[in-house]
Amino acid sequence: MASLPPIDLPTGATGKGSFDAPSAGEPDAARFDYLLRLGDDSLILGQRLSEWCGHAPVLEVDLSLANLSLDLIGQATHLLEEAGDGDKLAFHRDVLDFRNCLLVEQPNGDFGRTMARHLLFSTWQHMLFQRLTLSSDRFLAEFAAKAVKEVAYHRELSAEWVVRLGDGTEESAQRMAEGLDWNWRFVPELFEVDDELQKLIDRGIAPDPREFEDEYRSAIAGVLAAAKLEVPADQRPILGGRRGHHSEHLGHLLAVMQFLPRTYPDATW
Repeated sequence: MASLPPIDLPTGATGKGSFDAPSAGEPDAARFDYLLRLGDDSLILGQRLSEWCGHAPVLEVDLSLANLSLDLIGQATHLLEEAGDGDKLAFHRDVLDFRNCLLVEQPNGDFGRTMARHLLFSTWQHMLFQRLTLSSDRFLAEFAAKAVKEVAYHRELSAEWVVRLGDGTEESAQRMAEGLDWNWRFVPELFEVDDELQKLIDRGIAPDPREFEDEYRSAIAGVLAAAKLEVPADQRPILGGRRGHHSEHLGHLLAVMQFLPRTYPDATW
């Protein structure tokens, strides 16, 4: 049987996934979706943390959480403006259009639960951004190089509080364990790879989160060991945030966050 003739590659197609890359001038739906995922993660968690303003246990922590919130909203601003009109994407989308993971929209609960959520998310985000600095997408690489420094601080601060509370009083340890248990079921979604994400992984734009899941679990286990807490037992994963399937909590959060610009769409500062 005669062999098939060689295929002439189009200009610029040099490796795996090149045929999936959009041509110049075509909308890049996968990249747009990825910008929304990263931007919505930061936006929703920033809004959640801002709810602590004026309610944190002590003044120093109140200021720390407000700064973390501002860092996250700053990240969201860069990412959503790269995707399109940042203000419209933040304040004029309905709940089903958001692409954040379910972990970041969970209610704050007590201070222990908030720190558990932040440890689980910021550890993942730090590892993701470290790898995103090597992205073939120039904007994402430069964004990650800047954001990874502040996320490293988020991770360090939340780890310190988890250790302090876990290795504190009987009550603080119990609350810390309950907070971890509440948030643990949302961790598997952080490492989920669907068809849209796979397209960007193939193009060298997005890191594959499955490649650092073992490192992540080891890092979390190390913090919990220092806190004298048990790693929570794996639960049935809850997925769907990346596809717009959210918990009831996100709608309540958006009602507060979007009230002003939706009620007064022409308002300016």
